[in-house]
Amino acid sequence: MNAKTVLPAVAMTAVSMVLTLAVVVMWLGVAVPWPVALVVGLGIDGGWLATLAYERRLAAQGDHNTAVSAVGWSFGVLAAGVLVAHAVTAEHSRAAWLAVAWLPIAAKALWLVHSMWERTALTPSALDAIRGIQQEARDEAAVARARLRAEAVTEETRLTAVTEAGARVARVQAKTSTVLAGAWSRLEETRQGEGTNRALTCVTERVTPASQPLWKLPVWGPSEPVPAIDAVPALTNDELDAIVADILHTDGPAMTYRELSARFRAAGHSAGETRLRASYGRVSRKEAAA
Repeated sequence: MNAKTVLPAVAMTAVSMVLTLAVVVMWLGVAVPWPVALVVGLGIDGGWLATLAYERRLAAQGDHNTAVSAVGWSFGVLAAGVLVAHAVTAEHSRAAWLAVAWLPIAAKALWLVHSMWERTALTPSALDAIRGIQQEARDEAAVARARLRAEAVTEETRLTAVTEAGARVARVQAKTSTVLAGAWSRLEETRQGEGTNRALTCVTERVTPASQPLWKLPVWGPSEPVPAIDAVPALTNDELDAIVADILHTDGPAMTYRELSARFRAAGHSAGETRLRASYGRVSRKEAAA
């Protein structure tokens, strides 16, 4: 990569110096002796080379000097100005001279690019490390994309299976509802038929010869409420305490609540566990106080 950037800069610099020297000799050779014109051209090229060499030395040390760079650009602009002035005053091939007048500026620009490359150049080991990191990042990204695609396919398959199962369940439910509705309709027609009661009564004639019961099929649906059985009046607290006291006063050892409850139920009495336990506590405390 170093040769790819430095060789174009060297070649363009050499061409620019040759053109500058030739133009100065041809342009000034008319007015002054040619050795003088040669010295002027060599002076321009020499100053350009000197500043370029100093810039390269500073760049090799990792340093930079703005004044030296300004002087180098000044020599480049001077050489370009000489070429432009010669092209403007030339009687022949004016366009050709103007076409090469930009070469000194281009040569300085190429040296600037080369210096920038040197400041950002990395060692082969660093480049290998960077390539390894980039490859690892690409591998991880590819694995992540593959995992996401697999999860998306799995989720799509699961949703498809759930949807199909739901559709099958819906079809079975619809079919069952249709069959059940037909069965209910047939049952209702049978129940409302005129010969149903007579047929069932004939079957059970030997069992109930004296009666002609009315046979009806079971009906699923709203039914008439059955009147509730009259509840036994609840015992008052005094009555409950008296019964508990009578049971506790029977002959025998001290009675626990479990034994009391069993005898209370066996005697045919009825009371809630909470009330019975409270009554047992009240009677026990009264006897203890007595």
